[in-house]
Amino acid sequence: MAWNYADIFEAIADRTPPETPALIHAGPGGSEGRVIGWGDFMTRTNRLARHFLAAGVETGDKVAHYMRNTPAYVEAYTAAFKARLVHVNVNFRYLDEELWYILDNSDSRVVVFGAEFREQVRALRPRLPGVKLWVEVPPDDRLDAEVADFAVSFEKLANTGDGSRLGIERSGKDMLFIYTGGTTGMPKGVMWEHEALWDATGSGASLFNPDAPAPKSPEEHAERVAALPLRAKMLPACPLMHGTGMISAFNSHTQGGCVVTVPEINLDPDALWKTVQRYGVNSIAIVGDAFAKPMLRCLDENPGAYNLSSLFGILSSGVMWSPEVKQGLLRHHAKMILVDSFGASEAVGFGRSQTSAEGTTEVAKFAIGDDCKVFTEDHREVEPGSGVPGFIARCGAIPAGYYKDPEKTAKTFPVINGVRYSIPGDWCTVEKDGTLTLLGRGSVCINSGGEKIYPEEVEEVIKTHPQVEDVLVVGVPDEKWGQAVTGVVKLLPGANFNEEDLRAHVRKNLAAYKVPKRMLPAGVALRAANGKADYKSAANFAKTSLGLPV
Repeated sequence: MAWNYADIFEAIADRTPPETPALIHAGPGGSEGRVIGWGDFMTRTNRLARHFLAAGVETGDKVAHYMRNTPAYVEAYTAAFKARLVHVNVNFRYLDEELWYILDNSDSRVVVFGAEFREQVRALRPRLPGVKLWVEVPPDDRLDAEVADFAVSFEKLANTGDGSRLGIERSGKDMLFIYTGGTTGMPKGVMWEHEALWDATGSGASLFNPDAPAPKSPEEHAERVAALPLRAKMLPACPLMHGTGMISAFNSHTQGGCVVTVPEINLDPDALWKTVQRYGVNSIAIVGDAFAKPMLRCLDENPGAYNLSSLFGILSSGVMWSPEVKQGLLRHHAKMILVDSFGASEAVGFGRSQTSAEGTTEVAKFAIGDDCKVFTEDHREVEPGSGVPGFIARCGAIPAGYYKDPEKTAKTFPVINGVRYSIPGDWCTVEKDGTLTLLGRGSVCINSGGEKIYPEEVEEVIKTHPQVEDVLVVGVPDEKWGQAVTGVVKLLPGANFNEEDLRAHVRKNLAAYKVPKRMLPAGVALRAANGKADYKSAANFAKTSLGLPV
């Protein structure tokens, strides 16, 4: 493939009226905000790309993105792609050593950061001599806003200089990185070639033409997009620095659509639903119940308050999404499709389940994707219907590996029977009909009394208790059991904690050995900003609460 995502965006812009929205940033509370058309989107990112290159960076150098959801995030990675530079996502919750590790490990040469993170960046600058350009994104996108004395203004770069196309030849082998924290260890930079991610996400196939063959050029793809009946608006409710939000944004723009962001620091369901109504949002990207439950609660508490008629789908990826919550959302808007995508930063397309008003899928059950198999720990293929758990694996369009970590690359991307696979570590079983039942991530599997217990299975049962909002299940050291199953529970507002009632609820639905030995009211956040489970913090909290060493 002799092109990258930037070439696709440019080809689409050639066939799109310049005033057609490419980026929308809503105002506070879902009020009217800022709209950037496709014409300005291209001009601004051309300027940014030229300024990046003028700083002395070269093809393959890294651009770190340290900000919340904002048009600047999308413009920064688009400019990087145009200049053949590598996107690096930075978790905006990281501090001090974690933040330094990402910027240092990635060898970032350009850092684009939100103004709110100025002092964190200032403190780390002396330890990052390799950075050639610091770019600060002003609050409210103000052109006249003052920025740090060591940085240049993002808005000034986007509004000054030559806005014409760069005229450089790009490649499908150009890279983008997705740093993933996983559940253990330091974050790892997953290296995706543009052509591999393009292929893994359907080679440009759309909802309106899902079986379209892969295009032979950006221009051929853009012609298909020009014929689409709708230029869809997609709102990533999860952070763009998370793979689900970022890849959803990529996909939206490859279909000539628009990425809609909201300014609220934390999830504000009322503002989100008002933004859907104001701008006619067509799809939302979330990460499981951590997003879906508050969204549903807002609808339940305000029946009929929002016009959701434009919304035709919600996509979740990364964690399981409870059937009860899906059905609740469909009660408020039956004409949408709810999609669970089973994947990871190390691979997409493992499996997929779909729920609509006409039918539903059991929790954790997925139709297996093409190029996927399930292997045991010793790399034997699992027979469908055998009940034997194994690791899900995908071949074909997968990452090149982890940046600067050949040992972990060899473990996660092994060659089996002459074929290279991605095996991130998700356990599952294969049913007789070929569908997958997800059990959980191997790194958090609990071994209690010789039995393997997958936390997600227990969590899904606990979450069906009427007073539970969220829960993580961890294993803590225990003399008798080796590891004792322990639930860290976040209750709904106003609910009273009753440990024995919660344990009895699990006992009604699961084998006795899976029932948590203890249930603890959560005194720590269970989820990161991206909605992913923070098992490390939950385990440390449980150990501290039970008087065990951390």
